[in-house]
Amino acid sequence: EAAGGGAPPLIIALGDGEKLRYGENPHQEAVFYRDPAAREADIAHASVLHGKEMSYNNYLDGDAALEAVRELAGEPGVAIIKHSNPCGFATGATLAEAFEAAWAGDPVSAFGSVIAVTAKVDLATAQLTANRFIEVLIAPDYEADALEYLRAKSKQLRLLKLHLPLAAGRSGRTLRQVNGGLLVQDRDVQVSAQWMTPTETQFPEDKKALAEFGIKVCKHVKSNAIAIVREYAPGRFMLLGMGAGQPNRVDSLGKLAVPRAEDNIARLFEQQKKYGTSAKAFRDQIMGECVLVSDAFFPFADNIEHTAAAGIHFIVQPGGSKKDEEVVAACDQYGIAMAFTGMRHFRH
Repeated sequence: EAAGGGAPPLIIALGDGEKLRYGENPHQEAVFYRDPAAREADIAHASVLHGKEMSYNNYLDGDAALEAVRELAGEPGVAIIKHSNPCGFATGATLAEAFEAAWAGDPVSAFGSVIAVTAKVDLATAQLTANRFIEVLIAPDYEADALEYLRAKSKQLRLLKLHLPLAAGRSGRTLRQVNGGLLVQDRDVQVSAQWMTPTETQFPEDKKALAEFGIKVCKHVKSNAIAIVREYAPGRFMLLGMGAGQPNRVDSLGKLAVPRAEDNIARLFEQQKKYGTSAKAFRDQIMGECVLVSDAFFPFADNIEHTAAAGIHFIVQPGGSKKDEEVVAACDQYGIAMAFTGMRHFRH
């Protein structure tokens, strides 16, 4: 143990690095060093089965995709990443169904994305990539006919196979460089610390699985993060809208997450040809079934006002604000059920 009660010295030894074409931008040189002590499926040790060499940005987005999708390990799941943020995230009865649901979360942003999946890619899933530009696909493995199809689809598409089975994240440390130093912290592998409903309207038991799914995706969205999630079929969940990286939470909610969810609902209305009802009634029905998740507490009641205006009735957040009483009172005013998890998930 270090003198004075501080942390002990940190010594990192890595072997020869792989020189990349360039860094985040063409004028920046870059090298990739791999940790030989890694003990779980990771982007660094995945095999490139096909496609161009991986770039600096491919590795960053590939890591984000893999860290997000491992939250769904054990069931068919898909994470679609653009600029380190999930723009698609879904589970399904099959991998193909999960892929379609994830893509529907933001078809525009999914263009040029990096995608990670939890299960072996079959032909049905591979065929869903047709006419869709994808930079990288990361999977535990590929069926022979799926691999043949994907290789024939594009010379550019990078196909990565994980070197170890995909599982939930292990406890450990993460390192982040700042100018002049290194920040080290515990890995964020938890979901919640408690489940408490402070509002008059209780959070329904049949919404808790959807809420947990929402927390799992929200923790991988850059702060201030808002995720709107939907149960599109019994026991199958998808990200419907998200707001990321905003200086204030109201903009993440009202200007990004809600409009994205409404765009997706409008597209769904046309696809399903719901001519027996109005577009507004269909929108209100879907939004009323969704859960809204925030990565950190709501500092003011204005977030609740925007949530109510969107027609959303269920909220999940950590709690712990000095304004919690005002936030709860606003929920009670609008008949919103809100749950406190006691665990923040900032991601800077």
